[in-house]
Amino acid sequence: MGTNKRYSDSIDRRMNARIAEREAEGLEPFTLTPAELELATQPLTKTPVPKPVRAWVRFGPHALQVDAEAVAWTERAVALRWTMPSGAQHKAWVWASAVEAR
Repeated sequence: MGTNKRYSDSIDRRMNARIAEREAEGLEPFTLTPAELELATQPLTKTPVPKPVRAWVRFGPHALQVDAEAVAWTERAVALRWTMPSGAQHKAWVWASAVEAR
């Protein structure tokens, strides 16, 4: 049986994402420290309606791109919340450059 050359890149990306999700199970996401957030000097925006985003989050040695909601932000960082496919719910602060609107 042959391979599907037309969609092979897409299939590889999905498989790699599933493997990374499985390896990240049971790990807590890294979040920025209070020193990195500088909330005492950076204006904080909280939103009553979370904004859908796609963001890179680190789980130990693994980086995953997750669909999340931005619930607060500063000029440099974004507070996220999301649910993994396993059902685990997470929250973390990440650098703003790791986040894009969905």
